[in-house]
Amino acid sequence: MTQLGLFADPQEGPAGLRYTDDFIDRAAEQDLIGRIAALPLQRFQFGAFEGNRRVASFGYRYDYTLQRLAEADPIPDWVRPVARQAEAWAALPEGSVRQVLCTEYEVGVGIGWHRDKPHFDKVLGLSLGSPCAFRFRRRNGAKWERHTLAALPRSLYMMDGEARSQWEHSIPPVAARRYSITFRTMKRA
Repeated sequence: MTQLGLFADPQEGPAGLRYTDDFIDRAAEQDLIGRIAALPLQRFQFGAFEGNRRVASFGYRYDYTLQRLAEADPIPDWVRPVARQAEAWAALPEGSVRQVLCTEYEVGVGIGWHRDKPHFDKVLGLSLGSPCAFRFRRRNGAKWERHTLAALPRSLYMMDGEARSQWEHSIPPVAARRYSITFRTMKRA
């Protein structure tokens, strides 16, 4: 398993970004893709707008109409083992993952520039099915600092620290169907 450490130099990537290839094997990947594809995925809703990616939230979901977290269905049993594995990789206590988002990106679908909601703390993502360019940017005076991480199938990333709080991220339209599972911990009040 190849692992890049925490980035210290923005030229190498945002501080607090970690990444590893081959986090799971191909059989586990195919099982997870099948389970996500079988979910009652819905177009992503943010206020009056609808995204092209299809999602299912567990534990919590962010309600854009009410502008707050809302409870969602419990995290499914089939997700828990990979969530525990991600927690161990990130050196997090077991049970830290409290929110899971399963996403399907069809060909030509991406996600625009954003930061995850401030209710969440660490964000981990498991990339499934096809690679993607996971882009980062932050304003530095009149310019943008940029970094692109080539997220391979079966890889896992974690955003913490500056990567989580100071950098926005996006995924340009994908060339092949892609799935992801995002694991989020909650910010302490």
